Order: sequence, then C-alpha cells, then structure tokens
Amino acid sequence: MDTIKIDSLNTKIIAHRGLSGIELENTNSAFVAAGNRSYYGIETDVHRTSDGKYVIIHDDDTKRVSYEDIPVEGSTFDKLRSLKMKPKNGSDRADLVIPTLREYIQTCKRYNKIAVLELKNEFPFEDIWKICDEIVDEGYLDKVIFISFFFDNLVNLRKIYPKQTVQFLTMKYTDEMVQSLVEHKFDLDILYTELTKERVEDLHSKGIKVNCWTCDNKEEAEKLCRWNVDFLTTNILE
Repeated sequence: MDTIKIDSLNTKIIAHRGLSGIELENTNSAFVAAGNRSYYGIETDVHRTSDGKYVIIHDDDTKRVSYEDIPVEGSTFDKLRSLKMKPKNGSDRADLVIPTLREYIQTCKRYNKIAVLELKNEFPFEDIWKICDEIVDEGYLDKVIFISFFFDNLVNLRKIYPKQTVQFLTMKYTDEMVQSLVEHKFDLDILYTELTKERVEDLHSKGIKVNCWTCDNKEEAEKLCRWNVDFLTTNILE
C-alpha cells in the first residue's frame, strides 16, 4: 500500500498522526514513514501521564490502539510504554510502542519536518511550559505549530512564547470564532467540510492562515488546494 498522490499546488500537506493510512497512528513507525516522504509536516497528539511524562497518543484511553484499556493520563509512563500495540496490518510487532514527546520531536528534526503538535486536553499552564521546555531542549521550537481545541491552551502558550505559531482547532465555522482569531492573532485548523472558497478568501483577507482536517478524498483535497488553503491534513494523500 502507498499514498494517494494529489496535485497540491501551493498547499502544504500534513501527515495526520504520522502516515496513519499505512502505519499504526501516532507511532514512531508512522512518523518515520511520513518523514521518508514529501510531507511538509507531521501532526500528532500529546498527553501527560500520571507521573508527569509527555506521551504521544490520540485518545484518552488505550483500548483502540492496544490490547489493554487503561486511561492515559491516569497511568504511569512505564505502564503505557509496556503495552502491546495492535498492528495496522499483519502480525504483532515489537517496535510498536507509545512514543514520548521527545521521540516525536527528534524524528521531525531528523527528517526536517514541521511538527504539528496538538495539546490534546486542557493543560495547566505549568505543563504547557514543560512541553515547550522539552522541545527547546531539542532546539526545535521554531519548527513547531501548536494546535488545540482548547482556546486557553493557545492563549497560555502565547504568554510564554508570544510569537509561537498556533492554530485553533474547531469543527464549526462561526463569525464569533473568526473574530476571536483576529483578536488573538491565531491561525485556524478546521474540519474541511466547513470550508468554502469564500470563507478561505475571507480568512486570508484577515491575515489568518487556514489548515483543514482530515481529508482523504483526492477530489475534495484538490478542490481545497485550488481554494488556496495553506495546509491540508490527511491520513493517506500526498
């Protein structure tokens, strides 16, 4: 199996949870698969463990990607790291583990990819600071776009790094949301079906860059690219 090629024009393509159309999502294998291809960036999700470590996984529990069902933020790093993961295809693989934030950043750095990092839940200010510190230790903060459904996560991050690139995640386009983006100078990461050509043009006129998720349909993606979305997040298109 390989990616589905599209005419992306000037749109930058982001690999959703790594190349999750081919490898198990949010694993080092998915990140390397994306790194070895033409993607501009690699998107992922970060949670805090019960003992204060930062790990990469999408859900609040592990049942969808492992053979055990435990809460991510209520479990220790060692317990999460020991889990046997469900392979996407074929037999079990020893290399599939829940990655650390640092491993994800190191892979992005190795392949010179933009890290698109979702602050998955509502984080206390001190955790946002510590997440940034880990990335600063790797010398890669300038190559990270932070995204979150929680507006205050991005507000608090900008208190620490006022010029950091951030995108507000949302499933719904509203005038009130756009006004908030303008006021805070945030960019947008929105469910792709909420976009129209007119909305993209209006956002751009206000200085807002547009990312959209998660489009795996070639025709729809190429239409979005013709509308000049800045980024397109996908599981399998390239």
